[in-house]
Formats: sequence, C-alpha cells, structure tokens
Amino acid sequence: MNPHTNVTGLKLTDRVMYRLTPPHMEAVLDQPVLVLNRLWQAVNVIGARRAFALLSNGHASVIHHQEDDFRVFNLLDWVDFSLSNPPLELMDQVRTPRTLIRLPRVILLAHFDRLPCKELKLTRTNVFERDKETCQYCGRAFKREELNLDHVIPRDHGGKTTWENIVCSCIKCNSRKANRLPHQANMRLIHKPVRPKWRPVITLVLGHKERERWKDFLDLAYWNVELED
Repeated sequence: MNPHTNVTGLKLTDRVMYRLTPPHMEAVLDQPVLVLNRLWQAVNVIGARRAFALLSNGHASVIHHQEDDFRVFNLLDWVDFSLSNPPLELMDQVRTPRTLIRLPRVILLAHFDRLPCKELKLTRTNVFERDKETCQYCGRAFKREELNLDHVIPRDHGGKTTWENIVCSCIKCNSRKANRLPHQANMRLIHKPVRPKWRPVITLVLGHKERERWKDFLDLAYWNVELED
C-alpha cells in the first residue's frame, strides 16, 4: 500500500482538502484551530485550511481529547478515526470526493518549541478590547464603527501614542473634547488607561464555545500572542 494512502484509498495531499463542493465548506475550513508547540503549550490560532496543510506535510498531528483522554493522530490515522467516529455536526466535518474527515480542533507541531513574545501590540482592535468597546468619557457601549481613539493628552500638548494615553471615545465625546485636556472640556475618564497584562489571544477574539473547547490546553502562565488588525 502506498504510504501516503489510507485504508479508504484516499491519497492525502494538500490539494485533497480543496476538492470540495458543498457551499458551507469554505466556512468549515475557516474555523479556528488551536496550535500547540511540541511542549504542548498553546502558541497560535489558525484556520482549519492551514491546519490541514500542516498535517498533510507531516509538520503537525491532531490532538483529540474527551474528558481525561488525550490521543495523538497523524493525518492518515485521523482519517481512519473519522470513519469509525463520524462527527455529528455539519460544521465539524470536511468532505472529500471519497470520504469524510473530522475537523481537527487542536494540532500539535512536530518541531516548534518556542513561545510568542509577551508584548501585546498597541492596535485599534486591542484598545477596543481593553476598553470593552465603551466610550471612556460617557460610559456608553457602541459598535466599533461608532468609536474613535482619543489621545487623553493631545499630541499638540506633548501626549504620546501609548497604552496609558489612548482610550476609546464615541464620536460625540471625541468632538466635544476636541484638542483639549479632559478637564479643559469639563470631562472625566471613567477608567484610567493602562497597559493590559498579556493574555491569550483566545480571550480577546474568540467566543465562549472555543474557550470551553480549548480550556484544557490554555495555560495562562505560559503563553501570549501578539494581535494585529
């Protein structure tokens, strides 16, 4: 038997994951997959499409866990496991012309053993997350497109673009404050802006379902990921 072919006769190449016709398949392949380094420390979140490429190239293995049972599969074994343990949900499966494969939720890198740096980047997205999409002057929550970033101490007054000087502000409050210090506009901050402590990307951008699914792998003492807009 060809070493790259499993019991179903499926040849596992990178391209096999893209011979897909159901309209929902793009959404399935865009779903998040948690990446662990070879020391089992969480280091990244990637799309399922990229995860399958890493699995196909032998750069990663699938981790399947149920309660206290943790099992590691290469891609060929994962396909066979999927046949005997088919997923129940439509969004948990990838269909190829010959078979059905469970969507991996966690993968283990074969060689990478480093950790991301602990510095959380100062970006618009991260400021919105820190301030919980709430205007720091009036205290009301807004949609992101209805928020601006405000320099508490304006740049014309020597203010710098730092975590300690940038806050979310609604358009109305931003216009009212203009190029003044808060007290000059008779305004007060509801919270003092601070540099956030590093924390997993999952707590910033993913929902409750993913956090619950990955909670056994998220060691807050070890990892952090830089976020970008």
